[in-house]
Amino acid sequence: MYRDKSCGEVSEADIGRELTLSGWVFRRRDHGGLIFVDLRDRSGLVQVVFSPDVSGEAHESAHQLRSEFVVKVRGEVRRRPEGTENPDIPNGTVELYAGELTILSRSEALPFVLDDATGISESLRFKYRYLDLRRQEMQRNLLFRHRVTKLMRDYLDAEGFMEIETPMLTKSTPEGARDYLVPSRLNPGHFYALPQSPQLFKQILMMSGLERYFQVVKCFRDEDLRADRQPEFTQVDMEMSFVEPDDVISVVEGMLSRLFRETLGVEIETPMPRLSYRDAMERFGSDKPDLRFGLELKEMGDLAGEGGFKVFLSALESGGRVKAVCGKSMAGMSRKEIDLLTEDVRSLGAKGLAWIKVRDGGFESPIVKFFPEGVLREMARRLEAEEGDMMLFVADREDVVLDVLGRLRLEIARRQGLVSEGFRFLWIVDYPLLEWDDDDQRFQAMHHPFTSPADADAELMLQGDVVDRDALASLRAKAYDIVLNGSEIGGGSIRIHDPALQKRMFEILGIPEDEARLKFGFLLDALRYGAPPHGGIALGLDRLVMLMLGADSIRDVIAFPKTQKAVCLLSGAPSPVDERQLRDLHIRLDAVTE
Repeated sequence: MYRDKSCGEVSEADIGRELTLSGWVFRRRDHGGLIFVDLRDRSGLVQVVFSPDVSGEAHESAHQLRSEFVVKVRGEVRRRPEGTENPDIPNGTVELYAGELTILSRSEALPFVLDDATGISESLRFKYRYLDLRRQEMQRNLLFRHRVTKLMRDYLDAEGFMEIETPMLTKSTPEGARDYLVPSRLNPGHFYALPQSPQLFKQILMMSGLERYFQVVKCFRDEDLRADRQPEFTQVDMEMSFVEPDDVISVVEGMLSRLFRETLGVEIETPMPRLSYRDAMERFGSDKPDLRFGLELKEMGDLAGEGGFKVFLSALESGGRVKAVCGKSMAGMSRKEIDLLTEDVRSLGAKGLAWIKVRDGGFESPIVKFFPEGVLREMARRLEAEEGDMMLFVADREDVVLDVLGRLRLEIARRQGLVSEGFRFLWIVDYPLLEWDDDDQRFQAMHHPFTSPADADAELMLQGDVVDRDALASLRAKAYDIVLNGSEIGGGSIRIHDPALQKRMFEILGIPEDEARLKFGFLLDALRYGAPPHGGIALGLDRLVMLMLGADSIRDVIAFPKTQKAVCLLSGAPSPVDERQLRDLHIRLDAVTE
């Protein structure tokens, strides 16, 4: 027997009992004749005392102990002497007086200490992930993730969902992000793709009459990585038959409300607010706005037209926009600091940044002379700019203005410490069905080509009344994204279930019939045999857990993450393979591998 209890479970109820415990040596302290060891396992810590009077040979053996030795100890649980209690751990009032000690495994000197990860490079943590995962912070993160996943499963089960696994080896459909490809040995020259989403299969499940499906599923995208992206990620995927957007949204809100209540003790207000895509872009410059602070973007085109500042007038004459955001408490910035901020704005694609300080009851800026006093005061009123603030303007193409000011809004909030605590949810609805791709000079699906248009737009599409660019740009989708604290945590839509409408959608996207059949033939066939109205959503589990815990990166809530170059430093993946494996797969490399 290795243990009667876990270390963290030892309590005052065990005082006087003989217990066997096993775990890792977290710390060892020699105090004269006494040796104190903090013994750790997944449940927590307990203090073990080795005394010359009580421990005998175990006391002598305890001198050998070092950090991360794995040991088994047996002894009597006692109350700690008054004044020596440790209030930082739940069982800090008790300790185990050891009578026996067995060293189960020894540890070499550690590459980093496990007390605190501060200052330890991420690459070192990833290389020795098995040590990093012993840290209490990481174990708490993964335990929290487990609880989140279990609660989601329990909730969806109670709501009538079935958990069904979909294939990992599937067909490549090169739309959007790049696929990870897997060569087929039995079918030379052919490849599987690892799924970016179970999209087609979950729609097939709805056409199979299963009505409510979910899956906690791994997905894969071969794309550039950021703090909240990984080449393989986990999503909570779901699909429902006979639903409209409100039905899907209601299920998700109920699940998240229960999740936050039972894991964090936080009550989430439902129904959650909704904002149209257009309003979100106009007010926040983003379709994933952070609502924990204000600083909304304000229209300035009409006021700019009343002045003589040529930069503003030129932008308006060319069909562009002039908008502004309030830089709270930024009027004290030096000219050098403003120049640096301007360079940042230019790096984002804008031609420049105009500014007006609100100070000493008036306005300061090189451009103040171009505007009447009344116009300046109306600008300040719209932006709710007060004494000590600075009004920041961008004049450019609409997409540039919204994007740059949206990013600037986030930077101002970060610099000025304006982001409040808590969790702010938001649904973004009424997305455009299509978006224009300047590189390919054609429309693409904003979400994916199976997203249903709004009912009125569907009728127009089927009648053939949507042909010119403006008409196509005006089409709206039955799509919805959920945003938490400025991060998208999920997205979904009602799907097309009418074969004629799906065919028309492919035509609008410039996908020929033979190409559509090659890529999506099995879905198109299924649509011909009675497809129910259906829709769903996928929530990013990694990102959701990261936000709930306040972690800096999803890598802190994934057991074995990869670097920003998609490398696993623990295992060394990806790696070269030998020539025999390549010959079996009928592959010859042109690239030189090291």
